Amino acid sequence: MALWLNHRMPGQPRILIVLHQATSTPGRVGQMLHEMGYALDFCRPPLGDELPETLEEHAGAIIFGGPMSANDPEEFVKREIDWIEVPLKENKPFLGICLGAQMMVKHLGGTVQANEREFAEIGYYPLEATDKGRALMRNWPSMIYQWHREGFSLPDGSELLATGEEYPHQAMRYGGNAYGIQFHAELTFAMIHRWTTKGSHRFCLNGAQSRREHIDGRMLYDGQTREWLKEFLDLWIGKPGLRSAPHLQAGAVTDRGMAEIRSTE
Repeated sequence: MALWLNHRMPGQPRILIVLHQATSTPGRVGQMLHEMGYALDFCRPPLGDELPETLEEHAGAIIFGGPMSANDPEEFVKREIDWIEVPLKENKPFLGICLGAQMMVKHLGGTVQANEREFAEIGYYPLEATDKGRALMRNWPSMIYQWHREGFSLPDGSELLATGEEYPHQAMRYGGNAYGIQFHAELTFAMIHRWTTKGSHRFCLNGAQSRREHIDGRMLYDGQTREWLKEFLDLWIGKPGLRSAPHLQAGAVTDRGMAEIRSTE
Protein backbone atom coordinates (compact mmCIF):
# COMPACT_ATOMS: atom_id res chain seq x y z
CA MET A 1 0.00 0.00 0.00
CA ALA A 2 1.70 3.19 -1.19
CA LEU A 3 0.66 5.59 1.52
CA TRP A 4 2.70 8.36 3.07
CA LEU A 5 2.01 8.65 6.79
CA ASN A 6 2.60 11.60 9.05
CA HIS A 7 4.67 10.64 12.10
CA ARG A 8 2.30 9.93 14.97
CA MET A 9 2.38 9.13 18.64
CA PRO A 10 1.70 5.51 19.61
CA GLY A 11 -2.03 4.90 19.45
CA GLN A 12 -2.82 8.17 17.69
CA PRO A 13 -5.72 7.59 15.26
CA ARG A 14 -5.30 8.14 11.52
CA ILE A 15 -7.52 9.56 8.81
CA LEU A 16 -7.10 8.33 5.23
CA ILE A 17 -6.86 11.34 2.88
CA VAL A 18 -7.50 10.49 -0.79
CA LEU A 19 -6.27 13.18 -3.22
CA HIS A 20 -6.17 13.33 -7.01
CA GLN A 21 -3.23 15.51 -8.03
CA ALA A 22 0.42 15.73 -6.99
CA THR A 23 -0.07 19.28 -5.69
CA SER A 24 -3.42 18.68 -3.95
CA THR A 25 -3.69 19.07 -0.18
CA PRO A 26 -6.50 18.57 2.36
CA GLY A 27 -6.49 22.31 3.07
CA ARG A 28 -8.42 23.54 6.07
CA VAL A 29 -9.90 20.08 6.63
CA GLY A 30 -6.41 18.71 7.15
CA GLN A 31 -5.48 21.59 9.45
CA MET A 32 -8.55 21.09 11.62
CA LEU A 33 -8.18 17.32 11.80
CA HIS A 34 -4.58 17.72 12.88
CA GLU A 35 -5.65 20.19 15.57
CA MET A 36 -8.30 17.71 16.71
CA GLY A 37 -5.62 15.08 17.28
CA TYR A 38 -5.52 12.97 14.12
CA ALA A 39 -2.59 11.87 11.98
CA LEU A 40 -3.15 11.94 8.21
CA ASP A 41 -2.35 9.31 5.59
CA PHE A 42 -2.09 10.69 2.05
CA CYS A 43 -3.10 8.43 -0.85
CA ARG A 44 -3.14 9.56 -4.51
CA PRO A 45 -4.65 6.80 -6.69
CA PRO A 46 -4.08 8.65 -10.01
CA LEU A 47 -0.35 8.58 -9.22
CA GLY A 48 -0.33 4.84 -8.55
CA ASP A 49 -1.04 4.73 -4.81
CA GLU A 50 -3.12 1.75 -3.71
CA LEU A 51 -6.15 2.12 -1.47
CA PRO A 52 -6.14 -0.04 1.68
CA GLU A 53 -8.17 -3.24 1.69
CA THR A 54 -9.58 -2.35 5.09
CA LEU A 55 -9.88 0.70 7.35
CA GLU A 56 -9.08 -1.29 10.47
CA GLU A 57 -6.08 0.98 11.08
CA HIS A 58 -7.94 4.20 10.28
CA ALA A 59 -10.56 6.17 12.18
CA GLY A 60 -12.15 7.39 8.94
CA ALA A 61 -11.57 8.34 5.31
CA ILE A 62 -12.08 11.37 3.05
CA ILE A 63 -12.09 11.43 -0.75
CA PHE A 64 -11.46 14.97 -1.98
CA GLY A 65 -12.24 16.63 -5.29
CA GLY A 66 -10.32 16.79 -8.53
CA PRO A 67 -10.56 17.93 -12.17
CA MET A 68 -11.85 14.55 -13.36
CA SER A 69 -15.47 13.33 -13.45
CA ALA A 70 -16.95 10.40 -11.57
CA ASN A 71 -18.16 9.32 -15.04
CA ASP A 72 -14.65 9.12 -16.52
CA PRO A 73 -13.48 5.70 -17.74
CA GLU A 74 -10.05 5.80 -16.08
CA GLU A 75 -9.29 2.71 -14.02
CA PHE A 76 -8.51 4.63 -10.82
CA VAL A 77 -11.92 6.35 -10.95
CA LYS A 78 -13.73 3.02 -11.11
CA ARG A 79 -11.44 1.62 -8.44
CA GLU A 80 -12.21 4.47 -6.03
CA ILE A 81 -15.95 4.15 -6.63
CA ASP A 82 -15.80 0.44 -5.86
CA TRP A 83 -13.53 1.00 -2.85
CA ILE A 84 -16.17 3.10 -1.08
CA GLU A 85 -17.72 -0.23 -0.14
CA VAL A 86 -14.92 -0.56 2.45
CA PRO A 87 -15.90 2.32 4.77
CA LEU A 88 -19.62 1.66 4.22
CA LYS A 89 -19.32 -2.03 5.03
CA GLU A 90 -17.06 -1.39 8.04
CA ASN A 91 -19.27 1.48 9.23
CA LYS A 92 -16.31 3.85 9.38
CA PRO A 93 -16.79 7.62 9.08
CA PHE A 94 -16.56 8.52 5.39
CA LEU A 95 -16.69 11.92 3.73
CA GLY A 96 -16.82 12.65 0.01
CA ILE A 97 -16.08 16.22 -1.09
CA CYS A 98 -17.26 17.26 -4.59
CA LEU A 99 -15.79 14.46 -6.76
CA GLY A 100 -15.67 12.26 -3.66
CA ALA A 101 -19.37 12.83 -3.03
CA GLN A 102 -20.18 12.07 -6.65
CA MET A 103 -18.16 8.85 -6.42
CA MET A 104 -20.16 7.80 -3.37
CA VAL A 105 -23.41 8.52 -5.21
CA LYS A 106 -22.25 6.40 -8.16
CA HIS A 107 -21.33 3.61 -5.76
CA LEU A 108 -24.83 3.76 -4.26
CA GLY A 109 -26.48 3.50 -7.68
CA GLY A 110 -27.14 7.19 -8.28
CA THR A 111 -26.23 9.39 -11.23
CA VAL A 112 -23.80 12.26 -11.82
CA GLN A 113 -24.49 14.78 -14.56
CA ALA A 114 -24.81 18.45 -15.42
CA ASN A 115 -28.22 20.10 -15.11
CA GLU A 116 -30.30 21.05 -18.14
CA ARG A 117 -28.60 24.45 -18.43
CA GLU A 118 -25.12 22.89 -18.10
CA PHE A 119 -24.60 25.42 -15.35
CA ALA A 120 -21.13 25.61 -13.82
CA GLU A 121 -21.08 26.53 -10.15
CA ILE A 122 -17.63 28.10 -9.90
CA GLY A 123 -17.58 30.68 -7.14
CA TYR A 124 -19.96 31.42 -4.25
CA TYR A 125 -23.59 30.31 -4.51
CA PRO A 126 -26.57 30.13 -2.11
CA LEU A 127 -26.94 27.16 0.21
CA GLU A 128 -29.98 26.24 2.29
CA ALA A 129 -30.15 23.50 4.89
CA THR A 130 -33.11 21.14 4.87
CA ASP A 131 -35.06 20.36 8.03
CA LYS A 132 -32.90 17.28 8.52
CA GLY A 133 -29.76 19.32 7.99
CA ARG A 134 -30.81 21.93 10.54
CA ALA A 135 -31.66 19.18 13.01
CA LEU A 136 -28.06 17.93 12.75
CA MET A 137 -26.22 21.27 12.71
CA ARG A 138 -26.89 24.90 13.52
CA ASN A 139 -24.24 26.82 11.59
CA TRP A 140 -25.05 26.33 7.93
CA PRO A 141 -23.55 29.05 5.69
CA SER A 142 -25.87 31.09 3.47
CA MET A 143 -23.31 31.13 0.64
CA ILE A 144 -20.72 28.45 -0.08
CA TYR A 145 -17.75 27.97 -2.42
CA GLN A 146 -18.24 25.66 -5.38
CA TRP A 147 -16.17 24.39 -8.29
CA HIS A 148 -18.09 21.88 -10.39
CA ARG A 149 -20.04 21.38 -13.61
CA GLU A 150 -21.96 18.27 -12.54
CA GLY A 151 -24.33 17.47 -9.72
CA PHE A 152 -25.56 14.22 -8.23
CA SER A 153 -28.87 12.50 -7.66
CA LEU A 154 -30.02 11.44 -4.20
CA PRO A 155 -29.53 7.67 -3.89
CA ASP A 156 -32.10 5.44 -2.21
CA GLY A 157 -31.62 5.32 1.54
CA SER A 158 -29.83 8.69 1.78
CA GLU A 159 -30.98 11.90 3.45
CA LEU A 160 -30.75 15.36 1.88
CA LEU A 161 -29.14 17.83 4.29
CA ALA A 162 -28.69 20.95 2.13
CA THR A 163 -29.91 22.20 -1.21
CA GLY A 164 -29.00 24.84 -3.81
CA GLU A 165 -30.68 26.75 -6.61
CA GLU A 166 -29.01 25.15 -9.64
CA TYR A 167 -28.01 21.82 -8.12
CA PRO A 168 -30.57 20.78 -5.49
CA HIS A 169 -28.46 18.08 -3.83
CA GLN A 170 -25.63 19.84 -2.01
CA ALA A 171 -25.13 17.73 1.12
CA MET A 172 -26.33 14.23 1.97
CA ARG A 173 -25.94 11.54 4.58
CA TYR A 174 -26.06 7.80 4.04
CA GLY A 175 -26.43 5.66 7.11
CA GLY A 176 -24.97 7.12 10.27
CA ASN A 177 -21.36 7.75 9.20
CA ALA A 178 -21.18 8.53 5.45
CA TYR A 179 -21.56 12.09 4.17
CA GLY A 180 -21.24 13.69 0.75
CA ILE A 181 -20.94 17.43 0.12
CA GLN A 182 -20.88 19.11 -3.28
CA PHE A 183 -19.13 22.27 -2.05
CA HIS A 184 -15.60 23.13 -0.87
CA ALA A 185 -15.37 24.08 2.79
CA GLU A 186 -11.71 22.98 2.83
CA LEU A 187 -10.47 25.95 0.80
CA THR A 188 -7.80 28.18 2.29
CA PHE A 189 -6.83 31.63 1.03
CA ALA A 190 -3.79 30.22 -0.77
CA MET A 191 -5.94 27.54 -2.43
CA ILE A 192 -8.50 30.00 -3.77
CA HIS A 193 -5.69 32.03 -5.36
CA ARG A 194 -4.16 28.90 -6.88
CA TRP A 195 -7.47 27.57 -8.19
CA THR A 196 -8.54 30.90 -9.70
CA THR A 197 -5.13 31.24 -11.39
CA LYS A 198 -4.69 27.73 -12.77
CA GLY A 199 -8.39 27.33 -13.49
CA SER A 200 -9.03 30.77 -14.98
CA HIS A 201 -9.94 29.20 -18.34
CA ARG A 202 -13.10 27.89 -16.63
CA PHE A 203 -14.48 31.38 -16.03
CA CYS A 204 -16.00 31.42 -19.51
CA LEU A 205 -18.40 28.59 -18.59
CA ASN A 206 -22.09 29.29 -18.13
CA GLY A 207 -22.66 30.39 -14.55
CA ALA A 208 -19.02 30.75 -13.52
CA GLN A 209 -18.09 33.86 -11.55
CA SER A 210 -15.09 36.09 -12.14
CA ARG A 211 -11.91 35.84 -10.09
CA ARG A 212 -12.79 39.11 -8.37
CA GLU A 213 -16.13 37.65 -7.27
CA HIS A 214 -14.32 34.62 -5.81
CA ILE A 215 -12.03 36.80 -3.71
CA ASP A 216 -14.84 39.13 -2.63
CA GLY A 217 -17.02 36.16 -1.73
CA ARG A 218 -14.35 34.70 0.48
CA MET A 219 -14.04 37.95 2.41
CA LEU A 220 -17.79 38.01 2.95
CA TYR A 221 -18.61 34.37 3.64
CA ASP A 222 -15.52 32.50 4.80
CA GLY A 223 -16.30 33.08 8.46
CA GLN A 224 -19.57 31.19 8.03
CA THR A 225 -17.77 28.39 6.21
CA ARG A 226 -15.15 28.02 8.93
CA GLU A 227 -17.79 27.77 11.67
CA TRP A 228 -19.74 25.22 9.65
CA LEU A 229 -16.67 23.07 9.08
CA LYS A 230 -15.75 23.06 12.76
CA GLU A 231 -19.24 21.91 13.69
CA PHE A 232 -19.39 19.39 10.85
CA LEU A 233 -16.07 17.69 11.64
CA ASP A 234 -17.14 17.37 15.26
CA LEU A 235 -20.38 15.76 14.08
CA TRP A 236 -18.66 13.55 11.51
CA ILE A 237 -15.82 12.16 13.59
CA GLY A 238 -15.26 14.23 16.75
CA LYS A 239 -12.05 14.33 18.74
CA PRO A 240 -10.27 10.97 19.11
CA GLY A 241 -11.39 10.44 22.69
CA LEU A 242 -15.04 10.57 21.65
CA ARG A 243 -14.77 7.60 19.29
CA SER A 244 -11.82 5.66 20.66
CA ALA A 245 -9.83 5.16 23.86
CA PRO A 246 -9.93 8.34 25.96
CA HIS A 247 -6.19 8.24 26.66
CA LEU A 248 -5.20 8.84 23.03
CA GLN A 249 -3.43 12.15 22.50
CA ALA A 250 -2.29 14.12 19.48
CA GLY A 251 1.37 13.84 18.52
CA ALA A 252 3.69 15.94 16.44
CA VAL A 253 3.89 15.52 12.69
CA THR A 254 7.09 15.62 10.70
CA ASP A 255 8.32 18.79 9.01
CA ARG A 256 7.21 17.29 5.71
CA GLY A 257 3.78 16.60 7.11
CA MET A 258 3.32 20.13 8.39
CA ALA A 259 4.52 21.44 5.04
CA GLU A 260 1.73 19.49 3.30
CA ILE A 261 -0.86 20.91 5.67
CA ARG A 262 0.46 24.47 5.98
CA SER A 263 1.14 24.90 2.27
CA THR A 264 -2.55 25.75 1.95
CA GLU A 265 -2.70 28.51 4.56
